Amino acid sequence: MGARWLESAGLRPTRQRVAIATLLIGDGQHRHVTAESLFDAIREAGEKVSLATVYNTLRSFSEAGLLREILVNGTKGYFDTNTTNHPHFFWEDTGELMDAPEEDLEISALPKAPEGAEVSKVDVVIRLRAKG
Repeated sequence: MGARWLESAGLRPTRQRVAIATLLIGDGQHRHVTAESLFDAIREAGEKVSLATVYNTLRSFSEAGLLREILVNGTKGYFDTNTTNHPHFFWEDTGELMDAPEEDLEISALPKAPEGAEVSKVDVVIRLRAKG
């Protein structure tokens, strides 16, 4: 499954890429991962791969359109296997990123793009914290 996913985006299915792809999409569920959380999962699965390789692979997957990168706090990157346009909840106290119900989101207008530019996507991250 992982090799086909990679080939569909024109990426060579190396052993490390297939191992990472399998952890990302192997069960058919969408997920949000950071390079660090995926690195931990890969090590638990018994694969030997460096954190730098995980970062580079996630960036390659994202550039190929297999993942969508969501930046939180300007520096913390999450990678989403669901590449459609949809909003997210970000739990500030736990650092968890999760999908938000898109049927409840209404964007009535966007600012006009500057001359020579067009809007490519809109990321909506709604920050949450526990009450109390």
